[in-house]
Amino acid sequence: MNDMETTVMELIIHAGEARSSAMQALQEARKHNWSVVEAMLENASQAAREAHKIQTSLIGADEGCGKIPVNLIMVHAQDHLMNAMLCRDLVEELIYLHREVQELSKTQTH
Repeated sequence: MNDMETTVMELIIHAGEARSSAMQALQEARKHNWSVVEAMLENASQAAREAHKIQTSLIGADEGCGKIPVNLIMVHAQDHLMNAMLCRDLVEELIYLHREVQELSKTQTH
């Protein structure tokens, strides 16, 4: 693999980890495992930051001039990152709702 392919694969790997960690956090929220939820959300954020650093370096290297060829794998990597970031945002909102429901049910039973 050349350097560009390796870089793009790293972007995909980090974005995939971000998405997976966010989904795992949501699964743990359903079980009310809040410490695991926080750890998974932090892992998702860290993986997304790593992917975003790669994306930023690619954008910088391109200089807006088409210096980096856009191919299907590059588009695929960008899709992965976009989906991971959206997933993380939505999962955070759903987890907030899980916590609210748990708190409401605690107050109703007391």
